[in-house]
This record gives sequence, C-alpha cells and structure tokens, in this order.
Amino acid sequence: MAEFSLDPDETAFVFIEYQNEFASEGGKLHEAVKDVMDKTNMLDNSANLAEYARQAGCTVIHVPINFEKGHNEIGDKPYGILAGVKEGEAFTNGEWGAGFNEKMVPKPGDLVCKGKSGLCGFESTNLDFLLRQNGAKNVVLGGFLTNCCVESTMRSAYEKGYKVYTLKDCVAATSMEAQEATLEHNFGMFSIPTTSEEVKSAVKSPVSV
Repeated sequence: MAEFSLDPDETAFVFIEYQNEFASEGGKLHEAVKDVMDKTNMLDNSANLAEYARQAGCTVIHVPINFEKGHNEIGDKPYGILAGVKEGEAFTNGEWGAGFNEKMVPKPGDLVCKGKSGLCGFESTNLDFLLRQNGAKNVVLGGFLTNCCVESTMRSAYEKGYKVYTLKDCVAATSMEAQEATLEHNFGMFSIPTTSEEVKSAVKSPVSV
C-alpha cells in the first residue's frame, strides 16, 4: 500500500516518448534500452497503469518527441544525445519510428503534448498548459530515458510546484547501471519515487483492471 493518496481530479499521468524508436523491435534506439525494458517490464507496467488511470478518471498525457525531415530543429554542430538523434535521423515526423508503440497508443480522452524537440517535457511544449487546464496538482511520470527526458521533466515539474511522483518500474535507461544510479541518487531529490502498483493503490476510488 502506498503511503500517499492521489485525487483523480488533481492527478495527471505523463508518459514520455513511448514511441517505436525506443519501445518497439526495429526502432533505432530500441536495442539500447531493450535490456532494461525487459528486466523492469516497464512497457506492460506502463500500459496497465495508463488504462487504470483512465478508468479512475485521471488525466493521461502522452509526450512524444518529433523532428521534421532533416532535423533542422537541431543545430549544425550538435553534441551529446541530440547529436546521435540527428545523425541517426530518429523520431522523424510522419515515419514509423516517431509513432507510438502499439501498447501505448493514445486512446479517446487522452491528451497528446505538442512541441517537444528537446529533452525536458516542459521546454518548448504545451505540457504546463495541459496540466493547468485540467487541474493537475500531482504529476506521475514514466517513460524514456530515465536519466534524460524523464529526469529533466521531473526536475522542471518539481520547480514549477507540482507534486511529482516517478515510476521506478515504468522507466528505462540505456543500462541498468544508469537506471539504478538515477533511481538511487536523483529521483528522491526532485520527486517521490514509487511504483505502478503503489500508485494504483493511492488513487482514490480505485478500480479493477
């Protein structure tokens, strides 16, 4: 049982980059995260939790990342993770890789965040607008990568005054070492680390899925 409770009217589940490039066989970045995904069962955990959240009346928001052909949104001399994204032409708008994994396709009533072409889910997007328009005070985060976009979004949500919950069994990094280091040293500084089962038990008026 969780040591906290979540009011569905004030709780948003934010699922970051459950796209084919990461989450599906054949995705350009799938092999990098496959081992962690398999060990944590994060994809099934996320899909089950998303359905639970819908039935409980929570807000469900998907946050994809997309680039136009040529990735001109990224500068001519990129470095770090965006260099690899541009070089590999990953998450190209309109292509299969940028589409949602079949288990995490948005359903009627879900919201899809627009404008993400960087790491933080808030920067350059309408995520804060969607959260505030739907009365969210609690933000529950899952997705890719644990130590990149999820962590960046977590930090920003914390600074913006949301009560942030990070799902340890619904995130994946490119190695278990990176995954475990982030969970152990970073998540607790800017969020309440938890699990999908704990969150289900915390949602008021629970439902069966």
